[in-house]
Amino acid sequence: MTIRDLQPKLVWEIFDEITAVPRPSKHEEKIIEYLVDFARKHSLDYSRDDIGNVVIRKPATAGYESKPTVVLQSHMDMVCEKNSDTVHNFDTDPIRTKIVDGWVKAEGTTLGADCGIGMAAALALLIDPQVEHGAIEALFTVDEETGLTGAFNLGENMLSGKYLINLDSEDEGEIFIGCAGGVDTLAKFDYTAQTLEGEYIYYRIAVSGLKGGHSGDDIDKGLGNANKILANFLYDAERFDIRLGMFDGGNLRNAIPREAYAVVAVPEHPALLFETALAQYVSAVKALYTPTEPNLHIALSEAAEQPVIDSDTQSALLAALVGLPNGVLAMSQTMKGLVETSTNLASVKFVESQIVVTTSQRSSVERSKRDAMHSIEAVLALAGATVEHSDGYPGWTPDPSSQLLASTVAAYRELFGTEPKVRAIHAGLECGLFLEKYPHLEMVSFGPTLRGVHSPDERLEIATVDKFWVLLLEVLKRV
Repeated sequence: MTIRDLQPKLVWEIFDEITAVPRPSKHEEKIIEYLVDFARKHSLDYSRDDIGNVVIRKPATAGYESKPTVVLQSHMDMVCEKNSDTVHNFDTDPIRTKIVDGWVKAEGTTLGADCGIGMAAALALLIDPQVEHGAIEALFTVDEETGLTGAFNLGENMLSGKYLINLDSEDEGEIFIGCAGGVDTLAKFDYTAQTLEGEYIYYRIAVSGLKGGHSGDDIDKGLGNANKILANFLYDAERFDIRLGMFDGGNLRNAIPREAYAVVAVPEHPALLFETALAQYVSAVKALYTPTEPNLHIALSEAAEQPVIDSDTQSALLAALVGLPNGVLAMSQTMKGLVETSTNLASVKFVESQIVVTTSQRSSVERSKRDAMHSIEAVLALAGATVEHSDGYPGWTPDPSSQLLASTVAAYRELFGTEPKVRAIHAGLECGLFLEKYPHLEMVSFGPTLRGVHSPDERLEIATVDKFWVLLLEVLKRV
């Protein structure tokens, strides 16, 4: 069986087509071409703005002409993460899917169901002759994952709808009516490369096997951060007069880093003490993360001799990485179980003669988002780094009185005989930006169940896709 054999068949067939189209963030040319060709093939009106966002329109079916226009919104880019032993080029290669115990997964890479399954549902709805609905505008945005660039730069007069259904949620049975805002804080350390003299042994320390995940949805799950785990040991190991030659960890601002490695030079005399200290650290960390990270692995191997960074920069960098807050900073006082504010130490990279540290802060409270941003900035600035911030993006304030929400809740209740959860999400959605341009919009967000998003463990629960599809059709009939 392949995913094209699953039900609802049209949705899965289109999702299969989407997985064959490379669509990394900021490189969406091929998926844009796919969408335009789709509209032309099915004689549907479409528009494309200057940034690359695409809207495909379909008139109301007979008897539904008086209903308000509904916008179905999803993003076309995907997070491109793979296991270190997986050979895959996200710019050219299709995603290889497989079915495992009721879930669809990819072979060693992210699946792209975030938000490919939302795209597939919207496209299926546009061409399914059995679906009853008012006028539809299917909006597909670019570059949601690395800056919400498409939503920020949405062209004028692209939308005319009264209601917007965001198809980028990841928990079936939950209807989202709010989300966190976010901002990225980046730091750059200048350093001088030095060649050591004397007797040194060069080691490579690699942290791997972590689950990773979405830095919004998964930040409260007690997962390990590879950058923090590695930095904590190196900071302590400075007592052995180590010298740092390389630190490379994490990749994406919105993913909890799964892997990190460092190359260090250790004086020959305390080398055995260094190895013993690492073994003790590994034992302690594995015990700490046993419940959430059973596959955590820290490996030590000898490395080739290489230049190291100057000692002042090394001390400042390691102190900053250890001192930076990471994880949940505050829980909501008004919505039980909702993370209010968090930060993620996303990546550490050596880029030419600089070391670039990328972090991401989120909060459903604008003041708390800025406070978290300033906290990160202060630590990095005290360490001597040059600090800058992204433009950030706004949160989406819940509207419990929305007619669209009432229709969606009623539809779910009558279809499935149970009450859906109505809540906000700590992850960022594009909805707040749409409200800035179209303040009249009423919005909800729902979708099938995904887990391990933004990591190679990303998976989509098959049974929930049909429920997602049935709910979407019913809501369109009711609004």
